[in-house]
Amino acid sequence: MAYLDHAATTPMLPQALDAYVRTAQSLGNASSLHGSGRTARRTVEEARERIAEALAAKPGEVIFTGSGTEADNLAVKGIHWSRRADGRNRVVSTAIEHHAVADAVAWLGDHEKADVTELPVDAIGRIDMDAVTALLAERAAEITVITCMWANNEVGTLQPVAEIAALAQAHGIPVHTDAIQAVGHVPVDFAASGAAALTLSGHKLGGPTGTGALLLRRDVTAVPLLHGGGQEREIRSGTLDVPGIAALAEAVVHAVRTRETESERLALLRDDLVARIRGAVPDAVYNGDPEHRLPGNAHLSFPGCEGDALLMLLDAAGVECATGSACSAGIAQPSHVLLAMGADPDDARSSLRFTLGWPTTKADVDALVAAIPEAVRRAKTAGLS
Repeated sequence: MAYLDHAATTPMLPQALDAYVRTAQSLGNASSLHGSGRTARRTVEEARERIAEALAAKPGEVIFTGSGTEADNLAVKGIHWSRRADGRNRVVSTAIEHHAVADAVAWLGDHEKADVTELPVDAIGRIDMDAVTALLAERAAEITVITCMWANNEVGTLQPVAEIAALAQAHGIPVHTDAIQAVGHVPVDFAASGAAALTLSGHKLGGPTGTGALLLRRDVTAVPLLHGGGQEREIRSGTLDVPGIAALAEAVVHAVRTRETESERLALLRDDLVARIRGAVPDAVYNGDPEHRLPGNAHLSFPGCEGDALLMLLDAAGVECATGSACSAGIAQPSHVLLAMGADPDDARSSLRFTLGWPTTKADVDALVAAIPEAVRRAKTAGLS
């Protein structure tokens, strides 16, 4: 099986798995005061320090969560709630956010009566900076938080997070960035970005599923989603998953340390994949920014095909990929990301996302290239029947 869906989840790195198993064999709640508890606490704090160093943050800024989705919700809702006063009630998002952010923002609008503004993107999925400037000029005093992803999970386009954060800082507005697809794949420097909050997820970079983290500047407040023991700066209560945290730190450190060489390797494989697919299927359309994008992301539309049909045909041929965000798989509707980029609904439904990861080899690309012509032919035939 050629697995080309690493943006949905990627296998645990051997180093992370070893760290998990080794730590899971020890007893101890990190909130306990006895010896076993102190040992567990030491593991957590060492992991916090390692993640902070890898991402140019301070240890006290690292808050552990149970997933990237939880971290996104905590950042967006928590910061909004903490700043909702003196006429501030506007949440600013973008038209291409992951559902973990988009649905959290929509919930604030529907249930908390927040005013919501969605920033548009251009045809390659990049945020319109003129729209950002205009919005800040008109409504800066109303804004509680701006949330803008670092890299799009579907088409791979990188966003000008530092530019947006610099504009927002001039008005005292915190910026949150969902960097779940970016960490370990492109340079991520929390301090230099100017962001107030940044989220990451373990299973996107070789760590365990069910682990995540929110980097939150010490001068930024967030109302907690969970109430209980007051762990993690009293922002995220809950017994800490010590083995998961140890494995997450191992994955983050390894991914960041090897990022440059691994990203170069994946970019070469991706470019080969795109060139060979376009050679085999001449009307295939390459989506997203052709230059400023994630190294392992190849997102293509196949006119005249249904993406779901193509996915199943490829799956039957031994190639696994995605029609878009894994969190929206199975829903018969066009990608909101492609629609925001101006794609026709039919073209949006014809897209597939191929994402490469640390285990990906040329053999995986070869398998896709061998299978795609027949899959496209059959999908187009099915569409005509």
